[in-house]
Amino acid sequence: MSLATVIHAGMRQYDRPTIALVLMGGGARTAYQVGVLRALATMLQAHASGARAFPFRILVGTSAGAINAAFLAGRAREGLQAFEELAMFWGRLRSTDVYRLSSPRWLRFSRLTLALSLSRHVQARGALLDNTPLAEMLGQGIAFDDIEQALQSKAIDALAVTGSSYTSGVHWTFCQTASREAFQPWTRPGRRAEFQRLSTAHLLASSAIPFLFPATALEVEGQREHFGDGSMRQITPLSPAMHLGAQRILVIGVGQPERPGLASPTPGAAGHRPSLGSMTGHVMASVFHDTLQADVEQARRVAETINGLPQEALSAMRFKAVDVLAMAPTQSLDALAQQYTGELPATIRDALGALGMLSRGGGALASYLLFEPGFVQSLMAMGEGDALARADQLLDLVVGN
Repeated sequence: MSLATVIHAGMRQYDRPTIALVLMGGGARTAYQVGVLRALATMLQAHASGARAFPFRILVGTSAGAINAAFLAGRAREGLQAFEELAMFWGRLRSTDVYRLSSPRWLRFSRLTLALSLSRHVQARGALLDNTPLAEMLGQGIAFDDIEQALQSKAIDALAVTGSSYTSGVHWTFCQTASREAFQPWTRPGRRAEFQRLSTAHLLASSAIPFLFPATALEVEGQREHFGDGSMRQITPLSPAMHLGAQRILVIGVGQPERPGLASPTPGAAGHRPSLGSMTGHVMASVFHDTLQADVEQARRVAETINGLPQEALSAMRFKAVDVLAMAPTQSLDALAQQYTGELPATIRDALGALGMLSRGGGALASYLLFEPGFVQSLMAMGEGDALARADQLLDLVVGN
């Protein structure tokens, strides 16, 4: 993120601080975000201010985080109730609502035959899994018309969704605001933003995990390009919120700074090669999470620099630091997912198991695909617990002066 981006955001003047919610990607792991937000809603209801309005003016989402952001934007006029509805939405989810894999169960008895079958499947569809169920679910569950109503009524100022173009290599941010004419697009090396009214296609593109889900075609600058998961090539996840005018940002990721098994070997496992499951999980973690910490740290350093300027300089230049609060799981999601791999659909469990991707370290991959009650509810409970542990910080960001 450039210094100019931070300063530009900090110099904007508003009657009250503009708060943005940035939701990172991570497949089923993003149920953690729902728990954090539900806990925040409970805190706001109990707060002395009695605030009931929707607290975020800007919503930015990537991958499954984009789905959460779009869902909330469509219900922003309902105030804090939007967070409870998001929790109910996730409570109804099953893996079969998101993807499917047609593969005879007898194939699990032959890894070679299974591998050949899956290879043909990938060649035919461009991905391992069919996300047609997700498209149908989004069409029914996301209130796209109400997003426009929320913007026009000023319940929110902007909704932004990110995607990565396989065609050009550019990382795009698609922004929907109340007025196309007032929107100011931005262009940075490898990154661009464009006004578009968001649709199911944008959410499918943003959440198209590479190799697992097929690419989705979108029109950008008058050309048709194919897009995959917005977490790819996302080097500055906070930048869209700042470009859109955020002065305070709550960003919720679903990764962990250090995953168990990487920091120290499992007892008795010294010298063992990593399993296919652990390697796949490591690659997925790199796609989804490794840029967030660096971007947050850079934003904080810039904020500290601005706050360290003499008061006379601050008054003259109208600088104001952008406050960033980052939330992420405090416990291993990989280990948690390992407990629930039995809830995966039988075809997925058999296929991944036959390929050795659910053995040692396989919980990492499973954690992105486990849209099942046991794992989802555990993630939401973890999110609520982590939010309650940082209640003072959350309330200071959202309702502080």
